[in-house]
Parts: sequence; structure tokens; C-alpha cells
Amino acid sequence: MSMMPPSPTGFSGLDCLSTGAMVLDADDRILYVNPAAETLLGVSGALLVGDKVDHVFERSPGLRAAIHTARSEQETVIEYELDVAVGSHPPIRLGCSISPLDTPLHSVLIEIRAVDPHLRIARLEQARLQQEANRDLLRNLAHEIKNPLGGIRGAAQLLEYELPRESLREYTQVIIKESDRLQSLMERLLTPHRMPRFGAVNIHEVLERVRSLILAETPSVTLRRDYDISLPEIHADAEQLIQATLNIARNAVQAIQGQGHGQGALIFKTRVARQITLESRRYRLGMRVEIIDNGPGIPEDIREQIFYPLVSGREGGSGLGLAVAQTLIAQNHGTIDCESRPGHTVFSIFLPLPI
Repeated sequence: MSMMPPSPTGFSGLDCLSTGAMVLDADDRILYVNPAAETLLGVSGALLVGDKVDHVFERSPGLRAAIHTARSEQETVIEYELDVAVGSHPPIRLGCSISPLDTPLHSVLIEIRAVDPHLRIARLEQARLQQEANRDLLRNLAHEIKNPLGGIRGAAQLLEYELPRESLREYTQVIIKESDRLQSLMERLLTPHRMPRFGAVNIHEVLERVRSLILAETPSVTLRRDYDISLPEIHADAEQLIQATLNIARNAVQAIQGQGHGQGALIFKTRVARQITLESRRYRLGMRVEIIDNGPGIPEDIREQIFYPLVSGREGGSGLGLAVAQTLIAQNHGTIDCESRPGHTVFSIFLPLPI
């Protein structure tokens, strides 16, 4: 345990808490940090006490905003998931509770705790179920749109043959081309439609196939591999896993290219995941496949909806790639998670390992 200055009067009782605790004074200077907070943040409290919270948590806008709200509203603010970074340390995901105190006057108590992975998985599962319902609605809508689209296109073709002047055919061609574009969109909304064909799959063969496709399409991108070759084969549909992984990797490449500068890099990483919950079932062992890129990150305003159909952070994007990827992974009894900040985005695919 790191050495700390003696706890200010009235705060010594917080030393024994398993929950991290920090106290700020009226000027947002850190008065006290308990040992649990030191452990969670990975920083000695002696280095934090006396420093301004805006300086210590300069790269944690969510936490600073929550502190401001707690002060201005004079009520407790609870954030279930925040990315918190101290100095140059990498961000960690924490749950926070910020409460105004009467003593010392205008002080604030910040409680921090590690995010419960079970709660996070349950939230992801609930989001997946909601997105499945959205996709069902869109598929039904797509079916309803397809039939009249065919009629519109056919009528435009017949009208084109009857037009007296060649110049007028420009207008019917607009109708035909736009009908074809909408028809293509409807087809993409209706996929994937087939059930998975399960068999023994080596995940590294899947990733190598995707790697070769990505490098053929975009030779300028650097693609590194960090594989745990001890992972066993899984029971899955290889083609669906290839398509899902390819959709995610292509999204990452497009994000890298969209930033217009710097060397684009992807990393394919595989590891064992222990004690995971997938589709409301508990697995002692699972597999974690990470696709990591150094692009600009996912815009914060769509970060929670990126797996929804028609949601895209790229101009001209259809917003279907990630939605299809999630459906394909779900059909193989897995799930996808994402964490993103500028310069570092990680898509994690979790799949069960055979017992």
C-alpha cells in the first residue's frame, strides 16, 4: 500500500472502505484519497492531494461534468459507467457517485468502484435484444417496400419505350436507377436470412482469411497479429464469422482512412475469456477476439447506437455493417462489445469455448 499523508479529520473512517473515495474542497482541490481509490486509479494519493481535479482528471470530461452538476444542483449524481483517466495513464471504466457535503463547507465526496462485468454483460444482452426487435421491424418494412419498388421500376421502363423524345428518357433513368439503389438497400436490410451451419472452426483461420481480404483491398494499412495459438476449435459457422469479422475490420479501415493522416494500423488479437455470460447462459471458458484500430474513434453521440441498423458515423455509410455483424455473432451464440476513444477503438467478439 502506498504511503499517504494522515487523513484529514473526519475522513479517517473512509480508509477501511473497499469502495474508492475522494473528497474535494470548495475550490475543487483534492483533500483526501482513500487506499481503495489509489488501487482503482493506480496512483498514489500523495501525488493527488492538493491538486485541482481539472488537472488530475483533464482527460475525464464525463467525471468533471458530473462533479459540476452535483455542485450546481446540490444533489447526488450517479454515473454507472465512466471512462476515467489520471494523467497519462490509460482510461479505466468506473462507476461513480458524486455527493455534496456539508462539512467541510461546499466540499464534495466522490465514490468510485470498478464496473461489475456481470451488469455490463446484462446491459449488452438487453441492448442486443432491443436491436433484434428493431431489425425485425426493419425487415418487415423492407418486405413491404420491395414489392411497390418493383412495380415503379417496371412502369418506368414501359414509359421509357413510349416516350417520343430521347431527351425525356433521362427522367425515367433517374426513376430506374433510384429504384435499383433502394432495392439494393432493401436486400441488405433483409440479410442475413439463412440459419447458421455449425461445424468445427479454427478462429485463427477465420482471422487469416479476413486479414488477406483486408490487405488485398487496402495494402496501405498495417495489420498485426497477436494470437493465443492454444485456443481450441469452436462449434460455429465459419462463413458467418468471416463475414462478421470482415464487416468490423472494414469499418475500422474506413475510420482510419477517414482521418486522412498518420499510419493506419489494425491489430487482430485472441485470448481466453473466463466466466462469461452469453445469451443469458454462463460459460466457464470463452474466447475473446479483439479488432483494434488507431483511428479517430466513434463519435460520442452515436457510441451507444452503433449496432443499430442505419446508424453510421461515416458520411455516405449505410449503417448496416455492424448491425449485420452483431446478428451473425448472435446466431453463433456470441456477443460483441465496443470501447472507443480517439486513437484507440476495440471491438471485442465473445464466443463460447467447448467444455
